[in-house]
Amino acid sequence: MNSTVLITGGSGLLALNWALAIRDRYSVTLGLHKRDVSLAGVQTRQIDLESVDQLVSALKAVQPQMIIHTAGFTSVEGCEAKPDLAQHINVELAVNVARACSKLGLQLVHISTDHLFSGESSFVDETHPVEPRNVYGRTKAEAEFRVLEVHPQALVIRTNFYGWGPSYRRSFSDVVIEALRSGKELPLFKDVFYTPILIETATQAVHDLINLKASGLFHVVGDERISKYEFGLKIAEEFSLDPSLINPGFLTDQVSLVQRPRDMSLSNKKTCNLLGRKLGGGNEHMARLHQQEQNGLAQEIQKL
Repeated sequence: MNSTVLITGGSGLLALNWALAIRDRYSVTLGLHKRDVSLAGVQTRQIDLESVDQLVSALKAVQPQMIIHTAGFTSVEGCEAKPDLAQHINVELAVNVARACSKLGLQLVHISTDHLFSGESSFVDETHPVEPRNVYGRTKAEAEFRVLEVHPQALVIRTNFYGWGPSYRRSFSDVVIEALRSGKELPLFKDVFYTPILIETATQAVHDLINLKASGLFHVVGDERISKYEFGLKIAEEFSLDPSLINPGFLTDQVSLVQRPRDMSLSNKKTCNLLGRKLGGGNEHMARLHQQEQNGLAQEIQKL
């Protein structure tokens, strides 16, 4: 019998790609809230994260060996507009999941973000003090601390991912591909830097960390620091699309946006050292993204 993995936020971009990446090796249950989804070879179950007791009951029914907590309020503008909701979803519900996992002695992977720092430094490592610049970053930083306080054996993963998205939740790579295939011009920031990783690649790294009994903070990101503009150009090259449609933009010109870090790049050295391998850069991840479209995995998600 394969180990059972329960993924919260089961209708989201990360959860769907994660489920497809591991369904041949694990028994996967997507924990759903409002939206129903259906993937071949994957179970679904309505899961209420509002109560620790109800969560414990649900976990006893599913009997997973590990929980991947992907549910969250990820809109930077949305969190700023609704700070109480951001606190509830990103912190209180995460703590509920951690408490339930701790009570039952279950492995917990808590998904965090790269949005935790001032943006003044590149390739920040796990020892760097958090310095969030907005409500989203503050709630995700608090969640990390409180999850590890409640469940010290938890694995907290800071990442910035992309993959194929469903109709209702497009990935950044989807936005770029769709615009260029439609012949539309696309402005992308030249002054915002990050270390993106394909979800499938991130998923493999996380499960390898679990197998090594890792706990605490780990950065699971790509090896390469690139701008959003450079990311777009790499997509155009891989998918044979017109790079001249991508126009350089600048976050510094966007005065109406909520304040956010301009450099979100994280160092993955701690993760790579433990795993004994690199996690790869943009070109190889995008080649794999392209393969996922050619082998039908993209279409499985896009039809949702």
